[in-house]
Amino acid sequence: MAKGDTAGKARGKRATPRSGKPAGKTPNTGDLVQLLTPDGDRIDKVTWIDGTEYRVDFTDEEYRGLYRDLVLVRRLDAEATALQRQGELGIWASLLGQEAAQVGSGRALRPQDMAFPTYREHGVLYCRGIDPIMPFGLFRGVDLGGWDPNEFKFNMYTIVIGAQTLHATGYAMGVAMDGRTGGDDGEAVIAYFGDGASAQGDVNEAFIWSAVFNAPIVFFCQNNQYAISEPLERQTRIPLYQRAAGFGFPGVRVDGNDVLATYAVTRAALDNARHGQGPTLVEAFTYRMGAHTTTDDPTRYRIASEVEAWQAKDPIARVKAFLTKQRIADDAFFAEVDEQAKQEALRLRERVLEMPDPKPLSLFDHVYPHGSPEIDAQRDFMARYLDSFEGSVH
Repeated sequence: MAKGDTAGKARGKRATPRSGKPAGKTPNTGDLVQLLTPDGDRIDKVTWIDGTEYRVDFTDEEYRGLYRDLVLVRRLDAEATALQRQGELGIWASLLGQEAAQVGSGRALRPQDMAFPTYREHGVLYCRGIDPIMPFGLFRGVDLGGWDPNEFKFNMYTIVIGAQTLHATGYAMGVAMDGRTGGDDGEAVIAYFGDGASAQGDVNEAFIWSAVFNAPIVFFCQNNQYAISEPLERQTRIPLYQRAAGFGFPGVRVDGNDVLATYAVTRAALDNARHGQGPTLVEAFTYRMGAHTTTDDPTRYRIASEVEAWQAKDPIARVKAFLTKQRIADDAFFAEVDEQAKQEALRLRERVLEMPDPKPLSLFDHVYPHGSPEIDAQRDFMARYLDSFEGSVH
């Protein structure tokens, strides 16, 4: 799918093996929705425990587009980590291993839908057509984030754990009150958060309010198995998706390393929301292959064999295997995608290094639209403080 294709279209005939045999079989209901196995085998459809059937109907070009998205997003993320290690960024929260959860859900959004991210949704940001350079100003410390949430239907990054779920719930309640639900052209909202955030009061309050007011919202939990250093078993005694039942709305667990299943589940949940059927909790069961952020050392709390086991479920490798088995893509295509990713990463690096350092007093420029005597006094104090260093050894 081309960059900026926020509609996440699913048109055309479903790809089948060149032998003409069905792409896969319908498995028995399991504990998660999966449409693409780690070995790259396609499953035609899956029926969840509540009777909902999930499947995708993509053209070959759309399958290739999803692979391109995954590779580009991972390469840009890797460049960001390298920039931080070289002292060019203050910090970076990598999405390594979570590309399918983000690209699948990001492409499932329709143009009118609104997304509320944490600080790790670089893949969703990319799918919404936002210039990948935008979050780098924030992590480099030269601005507070530069995109227009209304233009791209993608809110600013939220650092406070779980706070965005309340923002999203309030926004979704407003959507319903404005009458912008009830049909295919209705608006839905998605709120991203991690497994650790599911223990926050803000998230549980958002669940209550969205359920009571039947808000058109999808709570998308990327369960990457760790809340920084705390494993999932120290956060919950039941699968996270089952918590939804206690609040009065459905929950579903999807293979978060499967871009096809993530797309199908998210699109269905969003469409239910836009038609006035209320909230859904989606638990994308995935894995953070790297550190929580670049200030974290994951080797202190998890073993190498665990990481290796999840690497065998790599979201990009399984799509590549599928494309190869189905003869949808060849070596030339994969090489072209790799080269495109390399070039975009190089351009991103150049642009980051060219970012100008802001003047210290510009911090006060846009606090209030019409200024403030208090802000003016603070600016004057800071100016005098900075002037005191002129000509000194400092």
